[in-house]
Amino acid sequence: MTTIAATNLFFIKQLPSSQEIANTQETACRNCHQDIYDSYTKTAHYIDSRAASTESIKGSFDNGNNSFHFNLFMHVDMIKENKKLVQSSRISGEEIQRASFDIVIGSGRNGQSYLYWNKNNLFQLPISYYARTRSWCNSPGFPNLAYFDRPISLNCLECHATAAKTINPNGEGNEYDKKSIVLGIGCQKCHGEGSAHISHHIKNPTDTVGKFIVNTAKMERQIRLDGCSLCHSGMRKAIKPPFSFKVGMKLDAFSVANPISSQADTLDVHGNQYGLLAASKCFTASTQMDCSSCHNVHKEEYNDPKLFSQKCMDCHGGKHQTSCTVKPEGMGTLQNNCIDCHMPVLPSKKIQLNIGRREKMEPDYIRTHYIAIYREESRKLLKQIP
Repeated sequence: MTTIAATNLFFIKQLPSSQEIANTQETACRNCHQDIYDSYTKTAHYIDSRAASTESIKGSFDNGNNSFHFNLFMHVDMIKENKKLVQSSRISGEEIQRASFDIVIGSGRNGQSYLYWNKNNLFQLPISYYARTRSWCNSPGFPNLAYFDRPISLNCLECHATAAKTINPNGEGNEYDKKSIVLGIGCQKCHGEGSAHISHHIKNPTDTVGKFIVNTAKMERQIRLDGCSLCHSGMRKAIKPPFSFKVGMKLDAFSVANPISSQADTLDVHGNQYGLLAASKCFTASTQMDCSSCHNVHKEEYNDPKLFSQKCMDCHGGKHQTSCTVKPEGMGTLQNNCIDCHMPVLPSKKIQLNIGRREKMEPDYIRTHYIAIYREESRKLLKQIP
């Protein structure tokens, strides 16, 4: 009996984690969808969360660039110690607390925050990275001091990971089954669990119609939008536990969004892009416009005004359609940049960042998804045209 029990224990310890299973299935996706898969791995979604390393962390660990000062007395050093990467909080030079970088949240395109494990409990580190200034900054929620006990709930991971389970059966708290966590936004986040789909098509290689998989292209508009709204409609009031919702379901049965507003002060790091888009005339005048009208989720299309402007002109460039009425010299430039006039980058009134030893906090800047006429922003753009 002892031998059998020991053998069973050995196999239990060797069971693969959810991340390992997911990685295997994601690789299987590539066997049939190589171009889409290879393209998607370069997107911000795919690397929205990942293991911390010198490659995944954008901030500098070099002397002179590896400290963030909250004030004259308190600062945090970002340190390399052999193979460990650490945030060390200090008061008047004396270390008060430290924790290691374990998980990176954010692709680094706009910024990153970092998480650490204390046994099975997951917490946020006090210092983040801000791409706009290429420097360390305070993490959201840490405006004046460094502390290490801000818990990471399942709601946070629902939008920054493919899968996760807490030890608590109600999904509450920040104690996790580490093997359940699948970092990054993988194929199965939007297309559903893929084992039945993979098995079917391995056995039936001539069947070219996707079976046992979620295909959003065949869904009605609101259901398509709900898949994006899970993470892009702001902070929602939960009705059911996180990770209950699956793409293809009605999101309002699982959580409720805040009222839609087009005001800039609704912009924050968890910005309600869906709400702002849904309030726009372009959206309300269309029966089919959704997120995919402008965004190809399988491709990295960031910071390409010409590409996105062409998508505007798909509706506004026809013979009987409205086009840009501004006619200055350099019209060609305007035709290639509808975005900075009609969806400008605006300062957030909710997320304020301390860039270190500055008297005033600085706002985060986010591109609004409320499509409208922004005269002041247009004037600024026109002044930049040669």
